[in-house]
Amino acid sequence: MSVQPYSPDSDLSLDECLEELVSAEDFLEFFAIPFEQKVVHVNRLHIMQRYHNYLGKAGDLETLADEARAAVYRQLLARAYQDFVESDALTEKVFKVFHMHEPQTTFVSIDQLLG
Repeated sequence: MSVQPYSPDSDLSLDECLEELVSAEDFLEFFAIPFEQKVVHVNRLHIMQRYHNYLGKAGDLETLADEARAAVYRQLLARAYQDFVESDALTEKVFKVFHMHEPQTTFVSIDQLLG
């Protein structure tokens, strides 16, 4: 699917345009962020999760006009992508599973099982 980069002159709102995007590549193309397919192929879920995390930390962006919001979205997505150009998934530890340490054991007494 070929995605047209965001344009404030579009007949659609930013939110309507975003609803049409289905892949990391779509988002990168929409926000006109140059990318290497190799980096995205290996790290697509990590990039999108990091982007989601950055959006969550950005605060309330809904009050901004579409053009301003698109600029912030573009900056945060570019930053998320760049994180994985300069590093890797294991180092960045985006997902909870990377933060888990040794398996944890819990003692359950017989009384708790029977009771």
